[in-house]
Amino acid sequence: MKKLFLLIGAPGSGKTTDAQIIAQNHSDRIVHYSTGDLLRSEITSGSERGKLIDSFTSKGNLVPLEIVVETIVTAINNTPKQIILIDGYPRSIQQMEALDKVLKSQSDIELLNVIEVVVSEDIARDRVLGRARGADDDTEIFDNRMKVYLEPLESIETFYSHKGILKKINGERSIEEIVNEIESFIQSKI
Repeated sequence: MKKLFLLIGAPGSGKTTDAQIIAQNHSDRIVHYSTGDLLRSEITSGSERGKLIDSFTSKGNLVPLEIVVETIVTAINNTPKQIILIDGYPRSIQQMEALDKVLKSQSDIELLNVIEVVVSEDIARDRVLGRARGADDDTEIFDNRMKVYLEPLESIETFYSHKGILKKINGERSIEEIVNEIESFIQSKI
């Protein structure tokens, strides 16, 4: 049975860095994916699904939900590792519901927890604008990304809270403290 953990958090919350470090620290049994990486990897593979994904992304269009979920589930099923961390998913109520529906039909994948790395909007803004890695690191784009993140957040939190699988982690500490807490939490669940 594959054990799935989802990491969500605002832009600049550190969720991707946290997940990468945890997967590196436990590379024998934990794998980390981000949805964007999975889609890009599928395109690079040249598969039929990759060509379909490329037909959307190359025009700047969103990849249909069913294809995204199918890509995630295929990656989970194909990894030899038993513990999977996926960061940045779900980002909408529709993504959450689609994944939930698919997981109900999968007897060999169990969603153990959704871990939310919580940071204030001010901290997130300072981190994103301070790193200035690319074109998306400006105030207007950050504000839009934050809005997109916050709009469905309460519904996502409520959905996973009702299932008893939402864990909130304070993301306003050192990376080491955050990673240690997430690692300990994952250990307690497996």
